Amino acid sequence: MSGSRHLEAARLIEWACRLVRFPSPQTALFERDPQVQAFLSGPVVEVLEECGLGWRRDAMGNLIVEIAGRGDGPSLMLMGYAMTHPANRMERPFDGELIEGGRRLRGRGLAEQKGALVAAIAAAAAVRDTPLRGRLTLAITSAGETGRHDAARAVLDAMDHVPDAAIIAIGTSGRLALANKGRIDVEVRVRGRAAHSSTPWAGIDAIAGARQVLDRVLALHVGTRHHPGLGRATLAATAIRSWPEATHTIQDEVLLTFDRRLLPGDDPQEAFAAIAAAADIGEPWRTETVRGPHMFPAEIAADGPLASAIRQGCLAQGVEPPETFYSNGALDAGLFHSLGREAAMWGPGNMDLWHSDNESISVDEIEYGARGYLGLIHAWCG
Repeated sequence: MSGSRHLEAARLIEWACRLVRFPSPQTALFERDPQVQAFLSGPVVEVLEECGLGWRRDAMGNLIVEIAGRGDGPSLMLMGYAMTHPANRMERPFDGELIEGGRRLRGRGLAEQKGALVAAIAAAAAVRDTPLRGRLTLAITSAGETGRHDAARAVLDAMDHVPDAAIIAIGTSGRLALANKGRIDVEVRVRGRAAHSSTPWAGIDAIAGARQVLDRVLALHVGTRHHPGLGRATLAATAIRSWPEATHTIQDEVLLTFDRRLLPGDDPQEAFAAIAAAADIGEPWRTETVRGPHMFPAEIAADGPLASAIRQGCLAQGVEPPETFYSNGALDAGLFHSLGREAAMWGPGNMDLWHSDNESISVDEIEYGARGYLGLIHAWCG
C-alpha cells in the first residue's frame, strides 16, 4: 500500500469531521445557496490548500483542481459533491461525532457525499508530485441533491478538454455501478376556472382535470425493453399542488410532476412526447406540459477500460476490487456517457444510510476508498 501521509487515518478523520461540521444542505436555492457556496470556499478550500493543491472556481462556484501530466496519456476526472440532504429528523447532524471507539464518524452527508469527497481529495493530494502521463482533474461541484447536470456542465465548460473517463465520487457501498438509469422530470399544469365551492357548477374544477391527467399518464406503457441489470423503465407521479390557496374555493390550477426513468438507449424526447400527448385532456380544461431537468443514463462494460483499470489499481494498492451493481438512480455519469466517455459511480459510504437519521461511515471505508481512487489514478494516468 502507498505510504502517503495524505491517506493516514488521523488525517482522513480530521478532514471528514471538518467537512461534516460545516452544513451544506439542499435548499430551494439549490447550487446558488450561500451555505453550499461557503462550504466550497471555506473548509474545502482549506483542505485543498493544506494539501498544496491549486484550485480555481467556475461560473457556478464549482472547484476545479488540475494536475497536469506529460500529455501523452489518457485523462481522468474524480467528481465530488458539496450539497447534502437536509438534516430532517437526524439529531446532531453536524456534530461530526466519533463513535464505535473512534473508528466510525456520524453526520449528515458522510455516507453519501462527504466521505467519498474526503477520499477523492486524499487520492488527488497523494499524486500531486507524481509524474503522471495523463491529466487528472478533481472537480468538487455545488450539486449533490439537485437531479440535474447543470453543475457538471459548468465544470466541463470551464475546461479545455473532456476527460476520457470520470468517477462520480459518491457513496455506493464501495461498489462500482456498471450502469444507472437516466431521468426526465415532466410538469403538467392543468387550468380551469375558480368559483366558490357553494356553487361548483360556476367553475371548472382543475382538480377533476388533474385526476384525468394522472390516470391517463400513469396508464402509459413505458416500453417492453428489459435491461439485464436495470430492469424496465418506470414512470411515477412525484408531486401535486393546487391553487388558489384559499378555503371554500374550486381550484383553477393544478401542477403535477412526473418522474420518467430512462434505460440506456431510450429517447428522452420520445418519452416526453408520450406524456404530453396523454396529458392533453382537452376542453373544458387547458393543459400545458413542460419538460424539466434531464439526466442521461450511463453504462460501462464489466471488462471495459475503466472497470479494468479500477480492478488493476485496487490490486496494486492491496485493496479488494469493488463488487459491481446497477443503480436505478441518476447522477452525472450519464453526462460523460452522452459525450462518448466512460464514467461510473463508485465510492465509500453505505447507500442504505443515505438520508437516514443515523448517517455514518467507518474510517476504514474512507481509507479503502482513497486507496482505490489512488490505484485507479496510477492505473489510468500513471
